[in-house]
Amino acid sequence: MSDVADWVAVRRSDAETVGYLDPLTPDFDRVQARSLLGHAVGEAQSYVDAEELLLDRGIGELADSWHLDGGEQALSIAELSPHGIVLRDALLSKALLPTEDIRIPWPDLDGRLSRTRPVGE
Repeated sequence: MSDVADWVAVRRSDAETVGYLDPLTPDFDRVQARSLLGHAVGEAQSYVDAEELLLDRGIGELADSWHLDGGEQALSIAELSPHGIVLRDALLSKALLPTEDIRIPWPDLDGRLSRTRPVGE
């Protein structure tokens, strides 16, 4: 894994960032695709293949619910930027009720966030 400053943003045609390419070799021959959260997506692969993977994948995961540090509380992503990830109680947020912000560093390289799986999935 390289320094986050070396990551290359992958953008859709509308300029929306969908993820990052983490160079594993100095010539970018092998890269690790990374989600907007900084999580590894798939295996190391060529630049073009990783870019296509991220473009096909999109940003839908941002609408999912998440658990922090293996906890039970379902959280939603309220904000995401290089300044950090802001999480809020998913149910209270959905009901537009006030909720306390939980802030963690971006990228989530320690894997503190795990996606909540809907029942039956």
